[in-house]
Amino acid sequence: LFSPLLQKWLVFTLSTSSCLGCLSCLLGMATSIGLTLGSQGRALLAPCSLTNVALAPVSRECPFDPTRVYVSPQWAVGWG
Repeated sequence: LFSPLLQKWLVFTLSTSSCLGCLSCLLGMATSIGLTLGSQGRALLAPCSLTNVALAPVSRECPFDPTRVYVSPQWAVGWG
């Protein structure tokens, strides 16, 4: 369908863009891990309104719950 030279350039272009996307994701992940470790995890629970940070993950006001597994019902039964 395409010439071999065009196929080579297409694969090269796609792999290069994939590598750049992967590198940007790794940079974002490294930044977020660094910020989390730098603040000792306090930034994750900062929006929580409870005074006791140990009870914050069980509060409804806390948007981040590190102990909860977020699974949609459709995925759990294999529909999603």
